[in-house]
Amino acid sequence: MTNHEHDDRARRGRASQGGRIHQGIVPSYLLAKLAQSERYPQAADSARQTLIAGLPAQHRAQLQLSIGADGSLVAAVAAAPDRTISDAHATENLPGTVVRKEGDPAVADTAVNQAFDGLGATFEMLLDAFQRDSVDGKGLPLDATVHYGSGYDNAFWNGKRMVFGDGDGQVFQHFTAATSVIGHELGHGVIQYTAGLGYQDQPGALNESLADVFGALTEQHLLGQTADKATWLIGAGIFTPAVHGKALRSMLHPGTAYDDPELGKDPQPADMSGFVHTTEDNGGVHINSGIPNRAFALFAVALGGHAWETAGSVWYRALTGGLPATASFAQFAKATIAEADSVDKTTGDAARTAWTSVGVTTAAGDARAAG
Repeated sequence: MTNHEHDDRARRGRASQGGRIHQGIVPSYLLAKLAQSERYPQAADSARQTLIAGLPAQHRAQLQLSIGADGSLVAAVAAAPDRTISDAHATENLPGTVVRKEGDPAVADTAVNQAFDGLGATFEMLLDAFQRDSVDGKGLPLDATVHYGSGYDNAFWNGKRMVFGDGDGQVFQHFTAATSVIGHELGHGVIQYTAGLGYQDQPGALNESLADVFGALTEQHLLGQTADKATWLIGAGIFTPAVHGKALRSMLHPGTAYDDPELGKDPQPADMSGFVHTTEDNGGVHINSGIPNRAFALFAVALGGHAWETAGSVWYRALTGGLPATASFAQFAKATIAEADSVDKTTGDAARTAWTSVGVTTAAGDARAAG
């Protein structure tokens, strides 16, 4: 089967689900490269199947008790996650069989427990950093399905739930193993319920970048890392040891995440001089996302401390403060600089420097054209 036939079948699969584009963590260009691999025949077959797969298109509160200053018992209701993990049993049927719910103990299946913990880590980051109660801000239950498909090389948010493949075993391993992947995909849910950014060209790349920000912040929050100690890698741990690479993407150093004889070199540009004009990958959403990714990482490192605090708050307020669904890099830069200026001069200057460093704005804050 040719690559063109793969693309046609993939498009027909999306069309059969009402045209919804699933925002998977592994970009289609990487799967297409893997599909041609002779070194990894099993992985190549899994990549082909992943490309053509027909993807399936209340609030829980926790009572907290404390003793008041006068010695009286004080009861408060705090937001808490409501998680349900299902098992697709290597089929593409969603949601699958429920195998763990909120309050249940850990089970023998590592993927189930990793998904459960990753959903919880993302919930806690959103609540602690942004006072956001789940992805919709209203306590939406967090549902996930593991063991999706046979050797399925991706993880995605389908608009309602997280879905995890097990990988092919040669190139990709269990996608539940990376907290940044889970945070990234649930980040798409946050974007869905806020700005609703489109998934094409610059708005789509911005969508992917913001999801990466949520993924990185989730991992850093879980580990208690400061910005200067963080790896800024997205998807670390999902490649097998056979692959010459650290992760799917590097936010701080785009273009350096992998360089493998079979997969090729990470194609992400680090600034607008390398902006990729393409009709593939929905106009380069996974490729060009490296540009705003680096702007955020530079901003967070310049400010120091925990990235989910000041830096993350600036990006989050820009996302949720009326950003249009068609926002360009320059529009988002302007929004973040305005939010940063509202904090203090140091934060505003750091935001301007970050966006200038990646070529989206001039030193004065004016937008530059795409390269």
